[in-house]
Amino acid sequence: MTVTPDHLRHIAIWSRELPARELEMACDGITERSYRTGEFVFMRGDRFDYWTGVVSGLMRMSVVSRGGKAMTFTGLTAGAWFGEGTMLKKEARLYDMVALRDTRIALMDQTTFFRLYDNSVAFNRFLVAQLNERLGQFIALVEYGRTLDVTARLARSIASLFNPILYPDLNRHLEITQEEIGALSGISRQNANQCLKRLEKEGLLRLEYGGVTILELDRLRSYGE
Repeated sequence: MTVTPDHLRHIAIWSRELPARELEMACDGITERSYRTGEFVFMRGDRFDYWTGVVSGLMRMSVVSRGGKAMTFTGLTAGAWFGEGTMLKKEARLYDMVALRDTRIALMDQTTFFRLYDNSVAFNRFLVAQLNERLGQFIALVEYGRTLDVTARLARSIASLFNPILYPDLNRHLEITQEEIGALSGISRQNANQCLKRLEKEGLLRLEYGGVTILELDRLRSYGE
């Protein structure tokens, strides 16, 4: 079952700039699917021919090396869309996507994606901004993964979830557990708890039941410099 225009506008910021004909085209090419906590949405090497958006829930983008070492790239919350690079290059997935909690996703089929890519100015503007922002995010990931201590890495991981282009509809409160924060930061829940308490003591965030509220986003983004 395809989505309605009102629903698509709610879950996808890029759709709000489309003229009526292109919006209808997008709706006709999108379906939704649900995943349980811990399920793989797809695995590295899969041929998964859909551009994907997060309707609700939380996912982790990561890889595991041949030696068994896991590396988390980023988390994806509601409103995030990803996989445009894979779609444009028509290649297999280069990373794993795992649902960290019950998650619902929207899937745009390849035909619809390329029809919009070939014909929609608004859609292409979004893709350019998205790709540019994602590139900056991954460059920063390499930098702070090599130069920062564990508290700073966790601070930057949380701050990355408040990128207004990649996650446009988030407010300053994030419903996320300490275990999930640890998973996104590549550390244990116990270490995540210690780091979060330190950040709370310094006035950057406030720990709450089932989530965190960000008080000083700019300081969180630059923590450790």
